[in-house]
Amino acid sequence: PSPRSCQPDGASEEALQYEIEELKQKDLALDQEIAQFLSEGYSLEELEKHISLLHEYNDIKDAGQMLLGKLAVIRGVTTKQLYPEYDLELSD
Repeated sequence: PSPRSCQPDGASEEALQYEIEELKQKDLALDQEIAQFLSEGYSLEELEKHISLLHEYNDIKDAGQMLLGKLAVIRGVTTKQLYPEYDLELSD
């Protein structure tokens, strides 16, 4: 292939530029959010620890959901039907 064929066409380049701008806006918003937390007295270490704990929580929740799903398949019921048996709320 010629070097020209490896270059994005106009529409793809425009889409990439749009995506870059969106990411820049998200970056700016996150910087502002961090600044807000810092102004409220939180430290970066606290924020990083909180984020780490949220990731860990989400990983554990995902594993629990996976196990509930497998159990539901084995029992031939929906996952939702298992929630009361394990004292879970649908919002959990």
